[in-house]
Amino acid sequence: MYTGFPPPANAFAEIDAMSNAHSLLFDRAGLDPKRLEPIIGRALAGADDGELFLEYRRSESLVLDDGRIRDSSYDATLGFGLRRVVGEAVAYGHGTDVTEAGIGRAADTVRALNGGSAAIPAGHPVCLAPLYSAGDPLNAWSFEDKVRLLEGIDADLRGRDSRVRQVSASLLGSWQVMAILGADGRLVTDIRPLVRLNVSVVLEQDGRMETGGHGIGGRFAYDLLSDPKAVALEALRQADVNLRAIPAPAGEMTVVLGPGWPGVMLHEAVGHGLEGDFNRKGTSAFSGRIGQRVAAEGVTVIDDGTLPDRRGSITVDDEGTASNRTVLIENGILVGYLQDKLNARLTGTASTGNGRRQSFAHPPLPRMTNTFMLAGSHDPGEILSSVKRGLYAVNFGGGQVDITSGKFVFSASEAYLIEDGRLGPPVKGATLIGNGPDALQRVRMIGNDLALDPGIGTCGKDGQGVPVGVGQPTLLMDGLTVGGTAVQA
Repeated sequence: MYTGFPPPANAFAEIDAMSNAHSLLFDRAGLDPKRLEPIIGRALAGADDGELFLEYRRSESLVLDDGRIRDSSYDATLGFGLRRVVGEAVAYGHGTDVTEAGIGRAADTVRALNGGSAAIPAGHPVCLAPLYSAGDPLNAWSFEDKVRLLEGIDADLRGRDSRVRQVSASLLGSWQVMAILGADGRLVTDIRPLVRLNVSVVLEQDGRMETGGHGIGGRFAYDLLSDPKAVALEALRQADVNLRAIPAPAGEMTVVLGPGWPGVMLHEAVGHGLEGDFNRKGTSAFSGRIGQRVAAEGVTVIDDGTLPDRRGSITVDDEGTASNRTVLIENGILVGYLQDKLNARLTGTASTGNGRRQSFAHPPLPRMTNTFMLAGSHDPGEILSSVKRGLYAVNFGGGQVDITSGKFVFSASEAYLIEDGRLGPPVKGATLIGNGPDALQRVRMIGNDLALDPGIGTCGKDGQGVPVGVGQPTLLMDGLTVGGTAVQA
């Protein structure tokens, strides 16, 4: 049976971020930052911007299916990316030959992009207070301890419910050390831990099989995952709910969104449309609308990369800009976009610390960190009781969004009918269909129960994936289109 976390095999010691980054990046590769300055100067001479991005990353994944380790992987990479920016054009070279010669070859390549006007000042280090521990979560436990945790989850679930037919549990962890030598001469470092636990379970009853899943994570060590037993029980609960679900109705109706993870709809349907590149190019439904009302009164949307230990948080972004708390929509009025350095420069604004990249092999793009709507004044029970008939969506699965039009389609992985102000039976197959800016205008009540997701989000854009967070309070939205498998009475 599950007995909790095993004790850590090694201490999860705090490490000085700057000195450790130097030892892992510069010393390991035999590099001297001072000797790199003329190479970077050659690469960026006359450019408008650019940087050398150095990265060392260790990552692992353990997947247990039905009591056995099905997959176990470990990877360690050391690489660099060198970017030269002229106007809105970007030349990017990257590689794993992290030597003066290797970086020098990339410098000669990116210089093929001519033009620009920037001068490169003398370099100096920049120290920022970290938002998370610098320790390496992969070394804090032995391999055997990690396997025991996953095996304990499997055994516990099977012992609790005879309907369990399949259990899958996984641990994923990474430790990223990065340094940026920028066109402005700054040297910036960051050390980022990241862990995640996922559990899914399949139940069978009367010939019907349904799945439930849950996960938690953040920028800390495995032993700081809040409660792995609770993760397993939540996955079991969701599978049980799906076994009892009836076909979802279809039609236009009032929809109540639960707190926390349903904020993924806000992230996709609204957040991407507020990223600087889409708005500079005029391809977003929010382009050119600063100062205009884009949401109902009371709706305030924040992107905040400064929350300690959160999955989407970053002490600095991947261009070396300090992370920030950025107000995007304030009381329904659009007040800002998310900017990296390139798009900020071209639009005459300042970077908001949202230049992010998947790895050294990718150039930075304006991306979200932790994006959420602030709480309102209504009690969640008051919100539910106000609905004569509608849908209560607690969790979401996949979704699709068109940035230009704002149109979205999201599937609800857990939802219930609302009947006469009370929760009715769970439903299966519900999808929410709408338009991001229009949906924000349909918010009628905002709960006082703001919650962030449990630390499981990964955002994709232009082939790059980065960890993010989402969140919101309970929301009531009028007149959303619900796609389902049954006709609403």
